[in-house]
Amino acid sequence: MTTLVDKTVLVTGGRRGLGAALVDGALERGARMVHSTARSPYTDERDTVVTHVLDVRSHESVNSLAAGLGDVDIVINNAGVLLPAPLLTGAFDDVVDTFEVNTFGPLRVVRAFAPVLAARGGGAVVNVHSVLSWLAGSGAYGASKAAIWSVTNSLRSELAGQHTHVLGVHAGFIDTEMVTDVDLPKTSPSVIADRVLDALEAGDAEVLADQVSVSVKAMLGGPVEHLAFDRAH
Repeated sequence: MTTLVDKTVLVTGGRRGLGAALVDGALERGARMVHSTARSPYTDERDTVVTHVLDVRSHESVNSLAAGLGDVDIVINNAGVLLPAPLLTGAFDDVVDTFEVNTFGPLRVVRAFAPVLAARGGGAVVNVHSVLSWLAGSGAYGASKAAIWSVTNSLRSELAGQHTHVLGVHAGFIDTEMVTDVDLPKTSPSVIADRVLDALEAGDAEVLADQVSVSVKAMLGGPVEHLAFDRAH
């Protein structure tokens, strides 16, 4: 089990949407301090929230943040990007940028903060994936989320020796600015955040945060051609 009481939490992409809900939820569950990041400067009036500029695509940016935050107990990798990048026809720079943010970004953060967590007894890492980790049809975004799912599973093994709890999160569409134009059922960020933090406190390795994630996960043992975005909705 991983308690949030009196802990210091880092939330990447904490300015809005699910990230903001995770910041609020961590404080409601007793976190002492939350460090929240975004690509550009912003402010939060609460004394218990410290904001930082972070570009997860940059080793220098990530390492600089880690060097100044030796008190972090829990790392929540929420920062992500959704670009219109089909693998065959999308701009290749957009494909690369999608992987830089959604896959290599969380890995950079974990590599930088793993020694910090180890020094504080292990702590926890939460990586936000997507139901699209398992479904074809969403181009570079889905491919990048499939990759971070695999990265998380490997990190769980590699971090076990330092007693770091690793939680992977799968969710469908969350009612955030990122998917405003998507005409499909969406779940409130606060609901997803509560389910994520419940799973963190319970010591779970994975959380399926909504019914669509539960349904699609159950399809993984079936024919691969059924794992398509249009079939799941």
